[in-house]
Amino acid sequence: MSPIASQGLARLLAKLRCYDRIDAAEEAALASLFTAEASHARGAVIIRDGQMLEASTLLVSGFVSRFKDLADGRRQALELSVPGDFVDLHSFTLKRIDHDIGCLSPCRVLIAPHARIRDVVAEFPHLGRVLWLNTTVDAALHRERIMSLGARTAPERLAHFVCETYLRLVPVGLARDNAYDLPLTQADLAELMGLSIVHMNRTVRDLRERKLAVLRNRQVRIEDWDGLVALAQFEKTYLGHHRDQG
Repeated sequence: MSPIASQGLARLLAKLRCYDRIDAAEEAALASLFTAEASHARGAVIIRDGQMLEASTLLVSGFVSRFKDLADGRRQALELSVPGDFVDLHSFTLKRIDHDIGCLSPCRVLIAPHARIRDVVAEFPHLGRVLWLNTTVDAALHRERIMSLGARTAPERLAHFVCETYLRLVPVGLARDNAYDLPLTQADLAELMGLSIVHMNRTVRDLRERKLAVLRNRQVRIEDWDGLVALAQFEKTYLGHHRDQG
């Protein structure tokens, strides 16, 4: 197994083990899913709206965004995917997805053909249920994004995003001690938050002045977790970390 495949499998297992136990046979079955790997530059669209898909993509490193565009060029970001995420596991059943998936940073991915996924979940039904849970957590992330865009103020929205991203990165070893790298531009963040760049800058400054979190040089440092959680009204159960003891 290549270093990229080993890293991707380790991150996927770390994520799935937040949901439930994965035994050695299931771990080997997951390792058998991936038949290819690829690298993509920032800005690359790796999956197109309406594209017929015969494989699902696991993000090993980097960050990607799901988004939809209108004919006049307006764009709505739908979700941020982080390392260890299947960015399109729902394509296993849908075959075509109704949005684009693009890279917000350089990314490395692994490819799992749907035929192999079908065989593995047939042989390991418990593993199939855990992967199904993974897709239901994706749906929960979308619901929280709708809540943020529709009901939360800009500071609440950013506070929720900072909390959520931290807890998604901890299991895969990319966040610790209330800090993590976030290699996104202010324009990327503005798009994810549904804000103008000017409003995004003010919101970043607002959290810093409240001594809650600092976003600078593409890094995030949480200075007051409890205060950030209170501002966002953040409740982590939708992330599905049933085995999380934290």
